[in-house]
Amino acid sequence: MADERRAYRAAGVDVRAGEQAVELMRAAVESTRRAEVIGGLGGFAGAVTLPAGYREPLLVSATDGVGTKTAIAAALHRFDTIGIDLVAMCADDVVCTGAAPLFFLDYVAVGRLVPVDVAELVGSVAAGCRAAGCALIGGETAEHPGLMEPDEFDLAGFCVGIVERERLLDGTAARPGDAIIGLAASGLHANGFTLVRSLIAEYDLDLGGPYQAQLRRSLGDAERDAALAREPEHALATLGEVLLTPTRIYTQAILRLREALEAAGLALHGVAHVTGGGLPGNVPRALPEGLGARLDPERWPMPSVMRLFGALGGLADDELRATFNGGLGMVVVVPPAAVAATIAELGAAGQRAWLVGEVMPVEDLDGQRYAEGTLREIAG
Repeated sequence: MADERRAYRAAGVDVRAGEQAVELMRAAVESTRRAEVIGGLGGFAGAVTLPAGYREPLLVSATDGVGTKTAIAAALHRFDTIGIDLVAMCADDVVCTGAAPLFFLDYVAVGRLVPVDVAELVGSVAAGCRAAGCALIGGETAEHPGLMEPDEFDLAGFCVGIVERERLLDGTAARPGDAIIGLAASGLHANGFTLVRSLIAEYDLDLGGPYQAQLRRSLGDAERDAALAREPEHALATLGEVLLTPTRIYTQAILRLREALEAAGLALHGVAHVTGGGLPGNVPRALPEGLGARLDPERWPMPSVMRLFGALGGLADDELRATFNGGLGMVVVVPPAAVAATIAELGAAGQRAWLVGEVMPVEDLDGQRYAEGTLREIAG
C-alpha cells in the first residue's frame, strides 16, 4: 500500500505515519473508556449509549481550542500537557450547566505528522479526559504541509455532557445576597497567550531559563520570595514549564460539591468558568439579568506568572483580572448558609477556595454587572 501513496507522500502527507500514530495512542484512548461506549478506536464515528437512571436527560455540548498556547508547546517541543488544557476548556464549560461530561472528541492539525509527538499530545488529551471523567471516543489528525510549518500544530475539542432537565443550571437561580466562592487557578490556564507571546518576543525571554531568576529580574527579591513561598512547585521550574502548567479541570470537584450541598439541604445556584474575558467577562454569566457581582480582589492571591507579565506589559491589576483569570479558574454561587460547607468540601478535594464576592442588584453596582470593592460580611 505504501508504494500506491508515493505521490501523496511526496506532496507532504504520510498516511502511514498517521496509521502509526493511531496505534501509538490506542492505549491512552482506551484508558478513558466508560461503560456507555460502544465499539473501539478506528471506526468512522464513536457511539455512546445514554447512562441509565435519567428520566428526562439533556445533552449539553461545548467546543473550544487552546489558542496560541500551542506555540509555547511547539517551541519547547513538549506535548504532554497541552491536551489537558483542551479538555479543560470544554469540560469545564459543560459542568457550568450542572452536566457531567460524558464523552470527548479531538481534532489535531499538524504541519508534519510525527507519530510519537501526536501520540504524546493525544495521550495528554486522554489524561484530561480521565480527570474530567469522560471517554475519549474518537478524533481526527490532519497533516497540512504547505499550510502549516513542519513544527506547527493546532488542536480543538468537543465535549458532550448529560444532566437531568430539572437539575440544569441555567444562570437563573442566584439571588441578591448570595455568596461567590472562587476556586484557585493553576496559572494562566489557556487564555491571554497572544499577549504573553508578544511580551516574550519584546523582551527576548528565555523559555528554558529559571523562572525564579526571571521573577527576580522583573519583580524584585521580595516579590520573588513571596511567590516562592506560595508556589513551591515552581521553585526549580523554567519559564516555559510554568507557562505550560495545564489548566485545572474542575468538573469532578463541582459535581461532588453539588451532591454534598444537596445532601446537607443546601444548593448550588451557579457556576462560571473563567476563561477569555477574565473575571468581568465570565462571572456575570452565572447570574440572571438584573443581578451583578462585586468581588474583593484582596481575598485571594494572584499567581506570580500574571504579576510577571503584568510588570513586563505595564498592566494594572484590574486589567490583569480582565485579561487573564486573575487567579480564579472557576467561581460558584451559593446561598450564604452554604459558604462554610462549600469551602470545606472543596478543600477536602484538594481545591483551594475563598469567599471572594457577593451577588447584588445592578442598580447597587452603578448599573454594572461586575464591580470590585471591599466585601461586606456575609451572614452564613
